[in-house]
Amino acid sequence: MEPKFSIAGRIDRPVEEVYEAVANPDQLSKYFTTGGAKGRVETGAVVHWDFADFPGEFPVDIVEAKPHERIVLRWDSDEDKDGDVAVKTTVTFGFESLADGRTLVTISEEGWRADESGLQASFGNCQGWTQMLCSMKAWLEHGITLRAGFYA
Repeated sequence: MEPKFSIAGRIDRPVEEVYEAVANPDQLSKYFTTGGAKGRVETGAVVHWDFADFPGEFPVDIVEAKPHERIVLRWDSDEDKDGDVAVKTTVTFGFESLADGRTLVTISEEGWRADESGLQASFGNCQGWTQMLCSMKAWLEHGITLRAGFYA
């Protein structure tokens, strides 16, 4: 079984605003990257995300950024390394404008090894992306930062 997942949720904001909440480092830093984000999400860019609750800045390779539609990124997995080689996973964000003005956000991730370490890493990231989506909804719809004090 190949470790991979998809989650989805609806945010009561226009697709342009929801896309910007991921692409703009100032926005992302307000609700998700508690240690800050550096660099705008654009095709070919390498941005850096830092999480106060998971110390260390992470380089994130932006494979594709199609405004208001899709973001595809690659980054190192949190699974045990195979020698000195880190496993990279692929994360795909989909943004769909709905007829009622809301935005459907889908987040998928794949690329772990099909072993215990890969399964554990995928479960952890599924939890993290679910929290990111909930945090984005709370931030965009109500100005609430869910992650503040969540882990500390």
